Amino acid sequence: MNNNKKNEIIERIKTIKKELGNRLVILTHHYQRMDIVDLCDFKGDSFGLSQKAATDKNAEYIVFCGVHFMAESAAILAQEHQKVQIPDMGAGCWMADMADSYMVDNTWNEVTEIVGAENITPLVYMNSDAEIKAHCGRNGGAVCTSSNAPDAFKWAFGKREKIFFFPDEHLGRNTGNRLGIPPDEMIVWKHDKPLGGNTPETIKKAKVILWDGYCLVHTRFKVEHIEKMREKHPGAKIVVHPECTQEVVNIADATGSTSFIVKYVDSAPIGSTIIIGTEINLIKRLAAENPDKTIIPLFESLCPNMYKIDLTNLLAALENIGELNTVTIPERIKGDARLALDRMLEL
Repeated sequence: MNNNKKNEIIERIKTIKKELGNRLVILTHHYQRMDIVDLCDFKGDSFGLSQKAATDKNAEYIVFCGVHFMAESAAILAQEHQKVQIPDMGAGCWMADMADSYMVDNTWNEVTEIVGAENITPLVYMNSDAEIKAHCGRNGGAVCTSSNAPDAFKWAFGKREKIFFFPDEHLGRNTGNRLGIPPDEMIVWKHDKPLGGNTPETIKKAKVILWDGYCLVHTRFKVEHIEKMREKHPGAKIVVHPECTQEVVNIADATGSTSFIVKYVDSAPIGSTIIIGTEINLIKRLAAENPDKTIIPLFESLCPNMYKIDLTNLLAALENIGELNTVTIPERIKGDARLALDRMLEL
């Protein structure tokens, strides 16, 4: 797209925003490209953005520049008068797609037949579709984010002796490691194998059962990337996201959610060199916003689904406000999913 066309689209978006005023809220996830972030009303992590919009009584239209499960979360929390849209319905999430409701329900039935439903709590990562969140709501579980996963684990262990965590194996394992759960008490459930590739004995012994899902963005980071960066930039600090493998997390200087990483950079002393293991668009923005610091990607890792949101489809959503690419959740799913989210908020 040439600059004239780009500027024309940007001006049209600004005009529509002005016309709609506080009836419109544009939410933008941290991983969006800079020109989308520049046009948003709020930027941040997915759940925090959804909460922000849902408590805005004036907002009739919520346009979520992120991936589909994020827009679903906004729709779950939305008030009756609010409509949620996403610029591109094809902006999905590979991790979320690794655990659909059919697979999860079957696994839950297999696991509870062995250990008893009264002995295990389902915990689902925010990066999941609404039906999976509803499963947790129906079965006494909760949703968690990468920020509050340790608190969610403690809450779940306070209720029952075991946790079934999905869909991200790595966030679950890193959280278990942080809480001191022995490695042999955390098992992985491979959904394409009988009993997930486990035995009834190992399932009974396990404190945490981890789904074998993962984020393609964060599992690209390797130990050798850290080793090379430490050789090249001695004295630099390395911060990574907890969706990375435990091998990467264990040797990084700090680990945390996207919001944690933003705060880590903001609070670092002037002149710091910070190497970051997360999605490249956030790293580029942090580098631009912190010219007094050296911000370097651990390795360039792009989320192609986030990248599907662009100026053209954002404008299309705004020109067809409340009608194009609306995200709705059936009431039977919405109620149970909201229950799981409410339990998280109680943490």
